[in-house]
Amino acid sequence: MLPLRVAIRYLLSGKAHAATGIITVIATIGIAVTTAALVVVLSVFNGFRNIITDRLSLLDPEVSVVAASGKTIADADRVLASVAAVPGVELAVPVVEDKALAVHGGLQTNVVVKGVPDGYDRLNSVRSLMVDGEWSLPRPLLKEGCQAEATASPPPSGGVGGGLVLGTGPAIRLRAVSGQSEPVALYAPQRSGTINLASPLGAFRSDTLTVAGVFELSQDGYDTDLVFVPLDVARHLFDRPNAATAIEVKLSGEPKPVIDALRKRLGSRYIVRDRLMQQDEAYRMVNTEKWMSGLLVAFIMLIATFNVIGAMALLIIEKRDDARTMRALGATSGFVRRVFVAESQLITAVGTLVGIVLGLLVSLGQQHYGWLKLEGEPGTMLVDAYPVAVEAPDLLIIAAAALLIAGVTAAATRLLASKL
Repeated sequence: MLPLRVAIRYLLSGKAHAATGIITVIATIGIAVTTAALVVVLSVFNGFRNIITDRLSLLDPEVSVVAASGKTIADADRVLASVAAVPGVELAVPVVEDKALAVHGGLQTNVVVKGVPDGYDRLNSVRSLMVDGEWSLPRPLLKEGCQAEATASPPPSGGVGGGLVLGTGPAIRLRAVSGQSEPVALYAPQRSGTINLASPLGAFRSDTLTVAGVFELSQDGYDTDLVFVPLDVARHLFDRPNAATAIEVKLSGEPKPVIDALRKRLGSRYIVRDRLMQQDEAYRMVNTEKWMSGLLVAFIMLIATFNVIGAMALLIIEKRDDARTMRALGATSGFVRRVFVAESQLITAVGTLVGIVLGLLVSLGQQHYGWLKLEGEPGTMLVDAYPVAVEAPDLLIIAAAALLIAGVTAAATRLLASKL
């Protein structure tokens, strides 16, 4: 403890040379500023990730069950019944999703067609995303209770098959809005059978539907391509009469035990995915950007430690006579080295502590008051200020990085002090 007390005295006392005191202050400020910047940068990326999570949760199911191999669940009704029987499952519905060509008024575009049963809006918040028309897929396909679809026969190819809800992307490209009398035609290639070259349209299955509404999630991959249609229309269009590409599930309790129960019940033939697994690529991209930016700021913090090493070199030169006096009083060379090592660690610790406090103040201030605004039209953005979310694990990682830097400065200081 005695070396630490001497180091504290050196840190707080005036310096014989003004340059030594100035460089010590600059070194401490450098550590503090870079630490604060690291707290703010990581918190901002947390904020953006939370926005993505919140938006996707409006449409993505809490749990999705897909086949481990292949594109579809062939025995969808049996799997649906097994899923619905698990305690904690509030609602389970089959969906069929695939690509198709949409044609309207002489315009055409590629879309991702998602067939859903009636009552699908009980699974998520899709109704709140409607910007035109209403959520209406007219065909009662959902039974009361356990969410299996009725066996309504699909309309003949080319017949009007109910309503569809477009994402803003397809709606803009097709110039389609709710209330139009002209329906949207959907085409998908035949999955089996022979093709008559004299009649190319025979190679496609088709259906026509009226536009019931348009939704907007403000997320690529949803707004740009997605189209909702009644489940039996999608099964007819893609020739999958009893299959599903996924079983989407809404839970009534804690997700983890229910997911574990689903995995145990369904076995290795099916994959049970939570929201993180469903959007693994998006979350991975955000986290990669977060930690790459964090590493960049951490590298700047590492460069700032050279100021600490420089300040310690000047302090060792300035306190050379003090070191001789301590030796004359019986102090060992190791004791003298520990004094200067403790001094370097104090500078790093003070800078880190001040930086974390400063970063927290800035982050919480941005979170509550939105000081720094995002550029763009306020009405076109989800948020008008940079989102912020402070997380304890990030602070622990920053503290660990500070300990690593303290170790580097301590090693350099020990080497410099050994020459006294």
